[in-house]
Amino acid sequence: MKPLVEKLPLSQNTSFVARTYRTPHFEVPWHQHIEYELILFIEGEGTAFIGNYIGEFKTDDVFFLGSNLPHTFQKAHKDLVTAAVVVQFTDDFWGPGFMQLPESKSILKLFAIASQGLKIRGASRQQLKTLLIELEHLEGFARIIRLCECLQVIAAAHEYETVSTQEVKTFQAKNKDRIDRIYQFTIDNFQEPIALCDVASTAGMSIPAFCSYFKKSTKKTYVDFLNEVRIGHACKLLIDTQKTVLEISIESGFNTLANFNKQFLKLKQLTPSGFRKKFRIQEQEEYLQDEFRTLNA
Repeated sequence: MKPLVEKLPLSQNTSFVARTYRTPHFEVPWHQHIEYELILFIEGEGTAFIGNYIGEFKTDDVFFLGSNLPHTFQKAHKDLVTAAVVVQFTDDFWGPGFMQLPESKSILKLFAIASQGLKIRGASRQQLKTLLIELEHLEGFARIIRLCECLQVIAAAHEYETVSTQEVKTFQAKNKDRIDRIYQFTIDNFQEPIALCDVASTAGMSIPAFCSYFKKSTKKTYVDFLNEVRIGHACKLLIDTQKTVLEISIESGFNTLANFNKQFLKLKQLTPSGFRKKFRIQEQEEYLQDEFRTLNA
């Protein structure tokens, strides 16, 4: 499936998009656009697919995505209402010389890093939540000032993790369509058994040619990528549910518990149970830090 190429729905009075998309307008397939994207989730949860990254998203999460970085956000289940404030802008909407100013160096560097996709952490996430919610309702030059403030928060604090290692811009158009079909097929089917012949057929290739092509394009085998997708889904279930490790392994597409544990440990350097325990501890620490900041505000 070719990724949807989005175009900015600009009005006559705006140079960039800042608006809330809510179910059913939130749901989009694997897609890409030349615009940079800041996205704040204000409702719902699910799985984020960004380049070759698979992980969870939940309410109050903020991501910053670089130009032409393919992505989709799939909600946890079909009946869940999901909403996000989405800001999209090109790197030259300020004019051709703005990003060449000496004062713009840190933002230019941020744009380069954003090609990997950024998930915002720490106090910056709460700062951005307030700024982005207000941005949607601002008018005139105040919109540009507020967007600059958002970018400055990210660039100055460095409270983020890069998520994707895929070199998106290295793909030629023909090859890119093919790799996007493979990714969408995997997203749609990872919970079921996937044979190499099935995914190779999706790519229109023989199995040997497909394996060689995928490894050359992504620097990993298809089986490794499929396991990353499945482990990413498993992490979300470990965090958000009380299901047993065995139930999660089956729901994530693994045929045996032993293989699930082996692949999870390989990718996360933790057992599934250890991952769940570590998250609970971190969650409690973040809660206490938020309470401390509130009391001292």
